[in-house]
Amino acid sequence: MIKGLFETHLYVADLERSIDFYKNTLGLSQCYYEESRRAAFFWVGKPKEYMLGIWEKSKEEVEIRHFAFRCELGDILDQSVSFLKSKGLKPYNFLKDGSDQPMVFAWMPALAIYFHDPDGHVLEFIAILDGEAKPELGVTSYENWLNAQ
Repeated sequence: MIKGLFETHLYVADLERSIDFYKNTLGLSQCYYEESRRAAFFWVGKPKEYMLGIWEKSKEEVEIRHFAFRCELGDILDQSVSFLKSKGLKPYNFLKDGSDQPMVFAWMPALAIYFHDPDGHVLEFIAILDGEAKPELGVTSYENWLNAQ
């Protein structure tokens, strides 16, 4: 019966700041705004395919959450880090090598890079990789992943 995940919601401390971030920094299409409920909604990907809702709450009510934006492999490899840096965001990975390059979760397998929104929510760009999962590689560089293929 379940075909996918349609929407997710975040609490944010400053609605206008977060609208600016998701609309102007990340480029999502705002599809609805409701002043009385202090909420805004964005299409992620094609309209009506996936939705993100943001709701203004007090700082004490904002709990840090995580979600990932599905991306094309080439986009992550070719432009994700430069895109994030050009928007004043700090990309990071879990490689512990001092780099800010995308990493591979070999158990999926998927290539990913992380960053934060203005409230500190953990956001991710991710692309599923072709090939069989190799959990024994753990979290690794894309180069190591390719060499293991």
